[in-house]
Amino acid sequence: MTPPVRILLCDDHTVVRAGLLALLGGEPGIEVVGEAGSGEEAVALAARLGPDVVLMDLQLGPGIDGVEATRRITAAGAGTANVLVLTTYDTDADITRAIEAGATGYLLKAERPEELFSAIRAAAQGRTTLSPPVASRVMARMRSPRPTLTDRERDILGQLSRGLGNRDIARALFISEATVKTHLGRIYDKLGVETRTGAVAVAKEQRLLP
Repeated sequence: MTPPVRILLCDDHTVVRAGLLALLGGEPGIEVVGEAGSGEEAVALAARLGPDVVLMDLQLGPGIDGVEATRRITAAGAGTANVLVLTTYDTDADITRAIEAGATGYLLKAERPEELFSAIRAAAQGRTTLSPPVASRVMARMRSPRPTLTDRERDILGQLSRGLGNRDIARALFISEATVKTHLGRIYDKLGVETRTGAVAVAKEQRLLP
């Protein structure tokens, strides 16, 4: 008899975890072995319980987010759980960061239960499952040409990747903070992101950093 797929749930909303627990509890061949309400708790439980799959939300309130929790779980190496992202967020930056962190799959909470069950079983075997909207965004990004950044925009992006704020970037490049903000706006537009983290994630993915 095939052993059940052992699941660890990670979502900061108690009601969501309860709903998933009820849903998965009625599906043959799937067993929930633990619940986490934060990224730190998920990392600790994944190491202690050794689940086959971690169902990971991205936004987890205070503490580390789902992407960082995914990175820490998958960084443990061979024999670690596969992480299946289950979230409401499908922006390019979120998808890119999660996949770069080592997520095996990326599913939206709007999917039908049957799709979730199928994705869990696929993740347990190390196979990738993407929600159709997510797959479409990934394919569109792969087909689209790399954005062209100016030398100055690349310089600023490089400083951004080091975690510097606008004032420190301005000092490092001998320009004004207003100029930094102007360039950042153009960088965000070209990369299709809205945040500094998103800009760095996309830049790394497309190898745009100096």
